[in-house]
Amino acid sequence: MHTAYIALGTNLGNRLTNLKAALTAFTPQMTVLEKSHIYETLPWGYTDQPSFLNQAAKVETYLEPEPLLRHLKRLEVVLGREPTFQNGPRLIDLDLLFFDDFVVKTSGLTIPHPRLHERAFVLVPLNDIAPDLVHPEFKKTVREMLAECDTSGIQLVK
Repeated sequence: MHTAYIALGTNLGNRLTNLKAALTAFTPQMTVLEKSHIYETLPWGYTDQPSFLNQAAKVETYLEPEPLLRHLKRLEVVLGREPTFQNGPRLIDLDLLFFDDFVVKTSGLTIPHPRLHERAFVLVPLNDIAPDLVHPEFKKTVREMLAECDTSGIQLVK
């Protein structure tokens, strides 16, 4: 069994329902061990869109990294995500952040997620459940990476 950390985000439809539906859909391939609080965050990249709700989950899975990523992308479609442009609005977004202490760099997958260290909307919820998790390349904890980010505009929802 493996431990993975997943970032969840949504800014269309009933955002709370979208997050709950995604967590429910994880089984049986993943078991949710912990989940963060939910935070409302300003859009990143393309800013002319509604605010996001973001959450992080620690999961246990029997899947290897690439099959897990494929599973997450299938779940996005099943849950109603439609193609849009990069950083555009989305019903659900599921990103694989960490997988055990693996470092993976292939054409279709990079673990740890390549931009997580600069995204407070990922680090704030991740800090709820894994503040002492160490980035295997940067050798910094989630807490340390978060301290280097601007967290303005992030509000606790529940």
